[in-house]
Amino acid sequence: MTSQEDLPTSEARLIEAFVSYLRHERHLSDHTVTAYRRDLTQLASFLARGGSSLASARYPQLRRFLAQQHALGYARASIARRVGAIRTFYRWALASGATDGDPSALLGSPKVVNRLPTVLRPREAAALAEAPGSSDAPPGDLDPIERAVVLRDRAALELLYGSGLRVGEVAGLTCVQVDLDRGRVLVRGKGDKEREVPISDYAVDSLNVYLSAGRPTMAGEDHTSLFFNRKGKPFSGRDIRAMVEQYAGRLLPGRRVTPHTLRHSFATHLLEGGADIRAVQELLGHASVATTQRYTHVSRTRLFQAYEQSHPRA
Repeated sequence: MTSQEDLPTSEARLIEAFVSYLRHERHLSDHTVTAYRRDLTQLASFLARGGSSLASARYPQLRRFLAQQHALGYARASIARRVGAIRTFYRWALASGATDGDPSALLGSPKVVNRLPTVLRPREAAALAEAPGSSDAPPGDLDPIERAVVLRDRAALELLYGSGLRVGEVAGLTCVQVDLDRGRVLVRGKGDKEREVPISDYAVDSLNVYLSAGRPTMAGEDHTSLFFNRKGKPFSGRDIRAMVEQYAGRLLPGRRVTPHTLRHSFATHLLEGGADIRAVQELLGHASVATTQRYTHVSRTRLFQAYEQSHPRA
């Protein structure tokens, strides 16, 4: 795979200037910034092989790059993201004077099938949140670190499902953002926007136990973070994904369950319980209600499934 070290210095600097803009002015997530850097590095490498550069590229060259991506077997969603990265880059480059035109203006994105999000049944989501500590060895019989891990995992899973938080939001939590007395958590979401989200009673109980009996054992030099890994480092998004997959693999074998599955489940279960879609939008931190509306389709699918399975004339 091509890295920035393989590119001319001028190209690498241009990409890093763009990355700095994404991180400090657009406040995009680390995951998105990393993906955009990778996309631009691949494009710059492709252009360099043809004797061109990001600053001098023209529309036909961008089209050839995307055609190559298709030929290499990349999914439509991946190619659509690359188109988004390229468009964002050239709008920024034109505005900052790095280019004298926008060769991406005419690029079209491949049509992506809008799949409904995977959702767990309420009992499945609850069982997954309660999975830590449900093994044959009770938490009290574990060594201090293993016990702290169990308490951390239970609290983190309760936040993922009980409050619908994104994986990056859980990873970035600090102790001061959690108000257990009020049952609230102050979340810093996409675009660096803050929102206050309620914490379930189960999460409050789990966090209380973790803070008193788990976190002191795991906390490293960064004493502000809420969650830590076994090495005393702040719990990362990768750590959280691995943690969810571990428990889901044990509890729901053969099912693909990610932290976002719990967020999807949170939203769908709220709507199925009669919550107003605008309220769900605010809880999830969606900028547009259109993003939240896809969960109504999931709920409607469940509705018709229930009818077909239960009604004698279905």
